[in-house]
Amino acid sequence: MRVVRKLGGSLTPSIKDALAGKVVEKNIVEEIGKAAYSEYENYFETFTKEQLEFKWREFMDMIPDRPNLIATLSVIPDIYEGNKLLLKIGNSVQEEEVRLVKPELLAFLKRELRNSGIELNTTIEKIESERTHFSDSEKLQVLIQKNPQLLELKQKFNLDFNA
Repeated sequence: MRVVRKLGGSLTPSIKDALAGKVVEKNIVEEIGKAAYSEYENYFETFTKEQLEFKWREFMDMIPDRPNLIATLSVIPDIYEGNKLLLKIGNSVQEEEVRLVKPELLAFLKRELRNSGIELNTTIEKIESERTHFSDSEKLQVLIQKNPQLLELKQKFNLDFNA
């Protein structure tokens, strides 16, 4: 059986070609990104927040196997200066996830919204969340506020948290 190899059809370089000096380095991500929306590279149609939100969610539906990224992208970015998007994220790990998917996401948005000027920027903001962990004394204070008779009970039986 004889194996026939197609030349130049693969995205991965061939070791034989590299040793023979036939390897041409290309930034594959840039090439794929350019090809993905080259048809719309001169379009600058305006889009609304609702259109962005619809397409943003459509992109999230395309990546159901990446729950962390979906959680990161669950916040719809703000639009400023017409075609610039500002995505607010919670930490640097999320920022790295967005950076890795950014070429694919931008290509999708540029194609779907027919606007080649779309830019995506991220900013890390501390997300305010309700405090969920309380010490024993803090829990007691909350309970005493709800039911003042607990303080009387604590004093009567000389109860304390020092064990």
